[in-house]
Amino acid sequence: MGKYQLIAATGCATGIAHTYMAQEALEQAAKKVGVSIKVETHGQTGVDDPLTQAEIDGASGVIIASDVDVDADRFAGKKLIRVPVAQGIREPDQLVDRILNDKSVPVYKSKEVKEKVSSSQSNSGKNGDTWWNTIYVSLMNGVSHMLPLVVAGGVLVAVSFFWGINSADPKSSEYNYFAYLLNTIGSTTMNLMVPVLCAYIAEAISKRSGLVVGFATGMIAFNTGTGFLGAIVGGYLAGYTIILLQHLLKPLPDKQFRGLKAIFLYPVLGVLISGMIMWFISLPMKDLNTGMMTFLKGMENTSPVLLGLIIGVMAASDFGGPINKAAYLTGTALLAQGNFYFMAGVSAACIAPPLATGFAVLFNPKAYSSNERSAGYVNFLLGSTHITEGAIPFAAKNPLLNIPSFMVGSAIAAILTYVTRIQVPAPHGGFIILPLVNHPFLWVLWIVIGALVSGVLLAMIAGRQAKKHAVADNVGTIDVLTGETTEVQPAQPETKAEVAFDPGDILTLNNIQLNVEAQSRDDVLKYLAQFAVQNGLATDADKVLNKYLKREEEGSTGMQDGIAIPHAQDATIHSSAMLVVKLAQPVEWQTFDGKPIDTIISFLIPENDSGAHLKYLSNTAKLLTHEDFIQQLKAANSKEAILKLIKQ
Repeated sequence: MGKYQLIAATGCATGIAHTYMAQEALEQAAKKVGVSIKVETHGQTGVDDPLTQAEIDGASGVIIASDVDVDADRFAGKKLIRVPVAQGIREPDQLVDRILNDKSVPVYKSKEVKEKVSSSQSNSGKNGDTWWNTIYVSLMNGVSHMLPLVVAGGVLVAVSFFWGINSADPKSSEYNYFAYLLNTIGSTTMNLMVPVLCAYIAEAISKRSGLVVGFATGMIAFNTGTGFLGAIVGGYLAGYTIILLQHLLKPLPDKQFRGLKAIFLYPVLGVLISGMIMWFISLPMKDLNTGMMTFLKGMENTSPVLLGLIIGVMAASDFGGPINKAAYLTGTALLAQGNFYFMAGVSAACIAPPLATGFAVLFNPKAYSSNERSAGYVNFLLGSTHITEGAIPFAAKNPLLNIPSFMVGSAIAAILTYVTRIQVPAPHGGFIILPLVNHPFLWVLWIVIGALVSGVLLAMIAGRQAKKHAVADNVGTIDVLTGETTEVQPAQPETKAEVAFDPGDILTLNNIQLNVEAQSRDDVLKYLAQFAVQNGLATDADKVLNKYLKREEEGSTGMQDGIAIPHAQDATIHSSAMLVVKLAQPVEWQTFDGKPIDTIISFLIPENDSGAHLKYLSNTAKLLTHEDFIQQLKAANSKEAILKLIKQ
């Protein structure tokens, strides 16, 4: 293999078009300045053109334009720029110029936290979103592992209240052994939330060593009562403590000391350093918690509007952290004194945020990724059982705007609850304990009103963010509900006799249509499905349309320059085919550049095509990075001209 001056890796969450558009764009940019480059692609079929160690050693710089995890440790000692895949498509010339000529581009250091942004990018502000993505992904790694424990434990605790508020207390006349068992199992499970969240944040930063130190630090956070906020602080503390130790112990050669470092030095020193820091910072956090509880007790007999505002802001500020817990524990303490009024507002303020996320994804589904929509729908269930933590992924994605939005809805729910003197005699359970509430339907109404207000605000914010960063819709590779990440399959060896998969081979004159009338994206997809059946390419238009729509839910197929490449795979499709449609007027479609769509290149894919459609798609995506091709496609005003252009 020959040596390359530059090497690169590209990948997107869906692993189809964007991956190969970034590849082609970087190759063109390098060609313009006379530099050789090899690009490794992380697509849906796996890793294509994997970089060899010899190629890595011979390169002077590395560009990673990817929204999925790419192993960067193999590039240790090389100048490295890491950006989202969208930037690789939009700014390939700038990236190549920077990696070649910008002396401030840092050299990547092995085993450090995944470095998304160079120092020059941070100063210029071009890629603040990539730095935030690092923080966000590590937090979501913790949340995805924590959330099932919260759901399981919270629901079991809530169900235990069916037998009475004090049914788990052996000293109470309401005591029921089965309720006690449910409450104990549920409480124990929920108590795992803090150490697990802490551990898996640390694991995302510094792998297995971070996981070990994170569990220990998380237990200290739990035992000192710092809650969710302590878990987050502890997670980053543990993760970066390991990074620091890896740096300090680097002089010890791995060959002789790798086992000693992993089994002894990292865990012992890591737990000591991280644990001590966590211990000492937990004291002021605990004092703050106690002070807030005292303040809230003093507020009980003041204005219900002011009290509701304070409770709403506190409950939605850190979702289970010390501020939230101060309100919750105050309500619990007052319950023991027979005051059921205070807890009603606290519960309302805690239930509203997760419900708000469900309303938000209903109001503006196109602004959220498929994983976010799924999480929002599940949050209807979580919120209904008083599990506030389901709102965490949404708050963490855009905290400066989303957290205040949650606060508004929580405050409204709490204020209305206090004004109408609603009483809730249980510290947990959500809507499961409605039979115990003095005005159950009115209480639910106030919570829903608060959640609706927050939901509208969240949907508006998400819509603006989606327009601003259209291609980042599926940036997050961690599913917060399942914890699954986009995985890369082993590369499949290619042979010289491999088929070229030229898109022109599956396009005919009958599959091209001009001046099609459509008012929306869905109108276009419906037309394509009917067009396929009309041309004998498929037998069921409804099934093909459903597959088109399902693919759009996973991530928009809108590209740029007014072009979209929707595709559908279904058993009713006979063989691979390409459709080209030009619209009479443009329609709105989520795109790279925010412009509407007037040209559609669509693929019909049989159920079992051995991955052929991915090759057709990737080759078409590469064509769309060539300005001359786009200009000729836009200028073509006859079916014959379009067919000739694509076939050549």
